[in-house]
Amino acid sequence: MISRRIQQRVRQFVTWIMRPLARLGITPNTLTLIGLLLSGVTAAVIAQGNLLVGGLLVLFAGIFDMFDGALARARNAASVFGAFFDSTLDRYSESIILFGLLCYTLRTPQMQDRLWPFPSEQSWMIVLIFIAVVGSLMVSYAKARAEGLGLECRTGLLARPERVVILAIGLLTGMTIWALLLLAVFSNVTSIERIVYVWRVTKQSAQRAQDFSTDGHIRPEEVSNSVAIGTTEGREPSAHTVPTSVPPFGGGVHQE
Repeated sequence: MISRRIQQRVRQFVTWIMRPLARLGITPNTLTLIGLLLSGVTAAVIAQGNLLVGGLLVLFAGIFDMFDGALARARNAASVFGAFFDSTLDRYSESIILFGLLCYTLRTPQMQDRLWPFPSEQSWMIVLIFIAVVGSLMVSYAKARAEGLGLECRTGLLARPERVVILAIGLLTGMTIWALLLLAVFSNVTSIERIVYVWRVTKQSAQRAQDFSTDGHIRPEEVSNSVAIGTTEGREPSAHTVPTSVPPFGGGVHQE
Protein backbone atom coordinates (compact mmCIF):
# COMPACT_ATOMS: atom_id res chain seq x y z
CA MET A 1 0.00 0.00 0.00
CA ILE A 2 2.83 2.40 0.90
CA SER A 3 4.53 3.34 -2.37
CA ARG A 4 7.98 2.02 -3.11
CA ARG A 5 9.26 5.54 -3.68
CA ILE A 6 8.33 6.53 -0.13
CA GLN A 7 9.84 3.33 1.24
CA GLN A 8 13.08 3.99 -0.64
CA ARG A 9 13.29 7.57 0.64
CA VAL A 10 12.71 6.44 4.23
CA ARG A 11 15.24 3.63 3.81
CA GLN A 12 17.86 6.07 2.51
CA PHE A 13 17.21 8.47 5.39
CA VAL A 14 17.48 5.74 8.02
CA THR A 15 20.68 4.44 6.41
CA TRP A 16 22.17 7.93 6.67
CA ILE A 17 21.23 8.06 10.36
CA MET A 18 22.80 4.67 11.06
CA ARG A 19 26.21 5.46 9.52
CA PRO A 20 27.69 6.84 12.79
CA LEU A 21 26.45 3.72 14.63
CA ALA A 22 28.07 1.50 12.02
CA ARG A 23 31.47 2.87 13.07
CA LEU A 24 30.96 1.63 16.64
CA GLY A 25 31.08 -2.02 15.60
CA ILE A 26 27.46 -2.88 16.44
CA THR A 27 26.16 -5.61 14.14
CA PRO A 28 22.75 -5.62 12.41
CA ASN A 29 21.74 -8.90 14.03
CA THR A 30 22.36 -7.40 17.45
CA LEU A 31 19.84 -4.70 16.59
CA THR A 32 17.43 -7.40 15.43
CA LEU A 33 17.62 -9.04 18.86
CA ILE A 34 17.15 -5.69 20.58
CA GLY A 35 14.07 -5.13 18.43
CA LEU A 36 12.65 -8.45 19.64
CA LEU A 37 13.22 -7.42 23.25
CA LEU A 38 11.57 -4.07 22.52
CA SER A 39 8.53 -5.91 21.19
CA GLY A 40 8.41 -7.87 24.45
CA VAL A 41 8.43 -4.65 26.44
CA THR A 42 5.68 -3.25 24.19
CA ALA A 43 3.57 -6.37 24.75
CA ALA A 44 4.02 -6.09 28.53
CA VAL A 45 2.95 -2.43 28.49
CA ILE A 46 -0.15 -3.22 26.44
CA ALA A 47 -1.01 -6.20 28.67
CA GLN A 48 -1.08 -3.83 31.65
CA GLY A 49 -3.67 -1.66 29.91
CA ASN A 50 -1.40 1.25 28.97
CA LEU A 51 -2.68 1.35 25.42
CA LEU A 52 -1.56 4.91 24.65
CA VAL A 53 2.03 4.20 25.64
CA GLY A 54 1.75 0.85 23.90
CA GLY A 55 0.70 2.55 20.68
CA LEU A 56 3.73 4.85 20.81
CA LEU A 57 5.99 1.87 21.46
CA VAL A 58 4.46 -0.02 18.53
CA LEU A 59 5.38 2.90 16.27
CA PHE A 60 8.87 3.12 17.72
CA ALA A 61 9.37 -0.63 17.39
CA GLY A 62 8.20 -0.41 13.77
CA ILE A 63 10.76 2.30 13.05
CA PHE A 64 13.44 0.43 14.98
CA ASP A 65 12.76 -2.56 12.75
CA MET A 66 14.34 -0.66 9.87
CA PHE A 67 17.57 -0.01 11.77
CA ASP A 68 19.12 -3.44 11.33
CA GLY A 69 18.73 -3.36 7.56
CA ALA A 70 19.95 0.24 7.44
CA LEU A 71 22.99 -0.69 9.54
CA ALA A 72 23.74 -3.62 7.22
CA ARG A 73 23.65 -1.27 4.23
CA ALA A 74 25.77 1.33 6.01
CA ARG A 75 28.39 -1.30 6.87
CA ASN A 76 28.03 -3.05 3.51
CA ALA A 77 27.59 -6.21 5.56
CA ALA A 78 24.36 -7.70 4.25
CA SER A 79 24.14 -11.47 4.54
CA VAL A 80 21.73 -14.21 3.58
CA PHE A 81 21.49 -15.38 7.18
CA GLY A 82 20.85 -11.82 8.35
CA ALA A 83 17.88 -11.49 6.02
CA PHE A 84 16.49 -14.82 7.22
CA PHE A 85 17.15 -14.00 10.88
CA ASP A 86 15.47 -10.58 10.65
CA SER A 87 12.40 -11.86 8.82
CA THR A 88 11.95 -14.73 11.27
CA LEU A 89 12.23 -12.52 14.35
CA ASP A 90 9.80 -10.04 12.80
CA ARG A 91 7.15 -12.77 12.86
CA TYR A 92 7.89 -13.37 16.53
CA SER A 93 7.78 -9.64 17.29
CA GLU A 94 4.40 -9.12 15.67
CA SER A 95 2.95 -12.19 17.38
CA ILE A 96 4.33 -11.16 20.78
CA ILE A 97 2.72 -7.72 20.56
CA LEU A 98 -0.64 -9.22 19.64
CA PHE A 99 -0.22 -11.69 22.50
CA GLY A 100 0.18 -8.72 24.84
CA LEU A 101 -3.09 -7.35 23.50
CA LEU A 102 -4.70 -10.75 24.08
CA CYS A 103 -3.55 -10.70 27.72
CA TYR A 104 -5.09 -7.24 28.14
CA THR A 105 -8.33 -8.49 26.59
CA LEU A 106 -8.55 -11.47 28.93
CA ARG A 107 -8.00 -9.18 31.93
CA THR A 108 -10.76 -6.78 30.86
CA PRO A 109 -14.01 -8.76 30.51
CA GLN A 110 -16.25 -5.67 30.70
CA MET A 111 -14.69 -3.76 27.81
CA GLN A 112 -17.16 -2.17 25.41
CA ASP A 113 -16.24 0.42 22.80
CA ARG A 114 -19.09 2.87 22.41
CA LEU A 115 -18.77 2.63 18.63
CA TRP A 116 -18.75 -1.18 18.54
CA PRO A 117 -22.30 -2.30 17.70
CA PHE A 118 -22.09 -5.88 18.99
CA PRO A 119 -22.25 -7.17 22.58
CA SER A 120 -19.49 -9.18 24.26
CA GLU A 121 -16.61 -7.17 22.85
CA GLN A 122 -14.11 -9.33 24.70
CA SER A 123 -15.09 -12.40 22.68
CA TRP A 124 -14.84 -10.42 19.45
CA MET A 125 -11.38 -9.18 20.44
CA ILE A 126 -10.12 -12.71 21.11
CA VAL A 127 -11.39 -13.97 17.76
CA LEU A 128 -10.02 -10.98 15.84
CA ILE A 129 -6.60 -11.26 17.49
CA PHE A 130 -6.37 -14.91 16.46
CA ILE A 131 -7.42 -14.16 12.87
CA ALA A 132 -5.01 -11.20 12.71
CA VAL A 133 -2.09 -13.38 13.87
CA VAL A 134 -2.90 -16.05 11.29
CA GLY A 135 -3.29 -13.42 8.56
CA SER A 136 0.01 -11.69 9.33
CA LEU A 137 1.88 -15.01 9.32
CA MET A 138 0.24 -16.11 6.06
CA VAL A 139 1.08 -12.82 4.32
CA SER A 140 4.75 -13.35 5.04
CA TYR A 141 4.64 -17.09 4.35
CA ALA A 142 2.98 -16.60 0.95
CA LYS A 143 5.73 -14.20 -0.09
CA ALA A 144 8.52 -16.40 1.26
CA ARG A 145 7.09 -19.53 -0.39
CA ALA A 146 6.72 -17.73 -3.72
CA GLU A 147 10.30 -16.49 -3.57
CA GLY A 148 11.41 -20.03 -2.72
CA LEU A 149 9.91 -21.05 -6.07
CA GLY A 150 11.76 -18.25 -7.86
CA LEU A 151 8.83 -15.82 -8.05
CA GLU A 152 8.81 -12.24 -6.84
CA CYS A 153 5.67 -11.52 -4.83
CA ARG A 154 5.26 -7.98 -3.48
CA THR A 155 1.59 -7.49 -4.22
CA GLY A 156 -1.14 -6.95 -1.60
CA LEU A 157 -2.67 -4.33 0.66
CA LEU A 158 -1.14 -4.99 4.08
CA ALA A 159 2.56 -5.65 4.32
CA ARG A 160 4.27 -5.25 7.70
CA PRO A 161 4.57 -1.41 7.64
CA GLU A 162 0.84 -0.99 7.05
CA ARG A 163 0.00 -3.47 9.80
CA VAL A 164 2.20 -1.62 12.27
CA VAL A 165 0.59 1.73 11.45
CA ILE A 166 -2.97 0.40 11.71
CA LEU A 167 -2.36 -1.26 15.09
CA ALA A 168 -0.60 1.82 16.47
CA ILE A 169 -3.43 4.13 15.38
CA GLY A 170 -5.98 1.81 16.96
CA LEU A 171 -4.11 1.80 20.28
CA LEU A 172 -3.55 5.56 20.27
CA THR A 173 -7.15 6.45 19.45
CA GLY A 174 -8.81 3.88 21.70
CA MET A 175 -10.35 2.11 18.69
CA THR A 176 -8.31 -1.04 19.07
CA ILE A 177 -11.07 -3.43 18.07
CA TRP A 178 -11.61 -1.59 14.79
CA ALA A 179 -7.88 -1.76 14.07
CA LEU A 180 -7.97 -5.50 14.79
CA LEU A 181 -10.93 -5.87 12.46
CA LEU A 182 -8.95 -4.21 9.66
CA LEU A 183 -5.91 -6.37 10.39
CA ALA A 184 -7.95 -9.58 10.55
CA VAL A 185 -9.78 -8.92 7.29
CA PHE A 186 -7.18 -7.27 5.09
CA SER A 187 -4.17 -9.32 6.13
CA ASN A 188 -6.01 -12.42 4.96
CA VAL A 189 -7.17 -10.56 1.86
CA THR A 190 -3.51 -9.77 1.18
CA SER A 191 -2.60 -13.43 1.55
CA ILE A 192 -5.34 -14.37 -0.93
CA GLU A 193 -4.14 -11.65 -3.30
CA ARG A 194 -0.68 -13.18 -3.28
CA ILE A 195 -2.06 -16.66 -3.89
CA VAL A 196 -4.02 -15.36 -6.89
CA TYR A 197 -0.98 -13.43 -8.14
CA VAL A 198 1.25 -16.53 -8.03
CA TRP A 199 -1.47 -18.58 -9.72
CA ARG A 200 -1.71 -16.04 -12.56
CA VAL A 201 2.06 -15.83 -13.02
CA THR A 202 2.52 -19.59 -13.09
CA LYS A 203 -0.47 -20.03 -15.39
CA GLN A 204 0.89 -17.45 -17.84
CA SER A 205 4.34 -19.05 -17.77
CA ALA A 206 2.88 -22.49 -18.32
CA GLN A 207 0.81 -21.17 -21.22
CA ARG A 208 3.87 -19.58 -22.82
CA ALA A 209 5.78 -22.82 -22.41
CA GLN A 210 2.93 -24.75 -24.02
CA ASP A 211 2.79 -22.29 -26.91
CA PHE A 212 6.51 -22.62 -27.49
CA SER A 213 6.32 -26.41 -27.32
CA THR A 214 4.02 -26.48 -30.35
CA ASP A 215 6.81 -25.23 -32.63
CA GLY A 216 9.65 -27.12 -30.95
CA HIS A 217 11.21 -24.32 -28.93
CA ILE A 218 10.61 -25.86 -25.53
CA ARG A 219 9.57 -29.23 -24.21
CA PRO A 220 6.62 -29.65 -21.81
CA GLU A 221 8.90 -31.08 -19.12
CA GLU A 222 10.74 -27.75 -19.03
CA VAL A 223 7.65 -25.85 -17.89
CA SER A 224 8.83 -25.68 -14.30
CA ASN A 225 12.13 -24.12 -15.37
CA SER A 226 10.24 -21.68 -17.56
CA VAL A 227 8.24 -20.51 -14.55
CA ALA A 228 11.37 -19.62 -12.65
CA ILE A 229 13.05 -17.98 -15.64
CA GLY A 230 10.02 -16.12 -16.91
CA THR A 231 9.32 -14.33 -13.66
CA THR A 232 12.75 -12.87 -12.99
CA GLU A 233 12.27 -10.00 -15.41
CA GLY A 234 11.87 -6.69 -13.69
CA ARG A 235 13.02 -7.99 -10.31
CA GLU A 236 14.87 -5.47 -8.23
CA PRO A 237 18.54 -6.34 -7.69
CA SER A 238 19.06 -8.02 -4.35
CA ALA A 239 21.40 -6.66 -1.73
CA HIS A 240 25.03 -7.72 -2.08
CA THR A 241 25.59 -10.62 0.27
CA VAL A 242 28.72 -11.53 2.18
CA PRO A 243 29.31 -14.54 4.39
CA THR A 244 28.14 -14.22 7.97
CA SER A 245 31.15 -14.12 10.27
CA VAL A 246 29.85 -15.41 13.62
CA PRO A 247 26.15 -16.34 13.46
CA PRO A 248 23.90 -14.86 14.45
CA PHE A 249 25.85 -11.65 15.03
CA GLY A 250 27.59 -11.15 11.72
CA GLY A 251 25.24 -8.91 9.77
CA GLY A 252 21.83 -8.80 8.23
CA VAL A 253 19.25 -7.05 6.15
CA HIS A 254 15.52 -7.40 6.19
CA GLN A 255 13.30 -7.74 3.18
CA GLU A 256 9.70 -8.73 3.78
